[in-house]
Amino acid sequence: MYSSISESGTDMLVIKDPHSIRIHSLETFGTHDGPGIRMVVFVQGCQFRCLYCQNPDTLSMAGGTLVSIDELVRRAINQKTYFGNKGGVTVSGGEPLLQRTKLITFFKELHDNNINTCLDSNGRLLDDDVKELLSHADLLLLDVKHINDEWHHKLTGVSNKPTLRLAEYCESIGQRMWLRYVLVPGWSDQPEFLLEWAQHFENYKTIEKVEIIPYHKLGVHKWELLGMPYQLSETKVPSTEIKEMALNIFQQHFSNVILK
Repeated sequence: MYSSISESGTDMLVIKDPHSIRIHSLETFGTHDGPGIRMVVFVQGCQFRCLYCQNPDTLSMAGGTLVSIDELVRRAINQKTYFGNKGGVTVSGGEPLLQRTKLITFFKELHDNNINTCLDSNGRLLDDDVKELLSHADLLLLDVKHINDEWHHKLTGVSNKPTLRLAEYCESIGQRMWLRYVLVPGWSDQPEFLLEWAQHFENYKTIEKVEIIPYHKLGVHKWELLGMPYQLSETKVPSTEIKEMALNIFQQHFSNVILK
């Protein structure tokens, strides 16, 4: 279940509050963003401009609302009974790394309450704060949107080099990871690049799962409501053949591949 959190009239007063996180929405009882049942915090703001973004309303840091870390921890504790042995809290986006210093505090407090933490990121940043945040994340869900830098630019507006660098760092420290790949016909379904993607990561020992996420158009109406041109209006969802092709390539290089 999704719920928006409003906090009208306070943004300008507490925008620099180190104890609040700017979020877009919350999902309770989430099952798609990490192991088990999870509370998913969707933060506001993202530096990527993915052509297929399903939540374009999360892109601007000026949007969303500020919610105190204490309030988010309280909500997580209230849901703790449902987490079981595998569940916990996932911070997704938008892009969480843009609020990394606040998330360090959030993840520390969650761990103080024995709540599992998961970070869902595009991997655009890697500094000392990101490294500290990763040290408090039980699992990283890393979106590696294309292995070819030129195509990555076309899809997202930015280079894939920072993401690959963060993945390499995580491998070096033994950070548990699930990799995610959005399969977009004509954009990220080229067999040669799928093979290159798989070969790039196949020897990583920290990768526990690879998730293939087929492109869909569920967020197109948000682009229209925001008056933003949707450049993939003519792009179709991947066919069974395309999905099976990607699955077969990845399965040759990873032991645990899930087609969502």
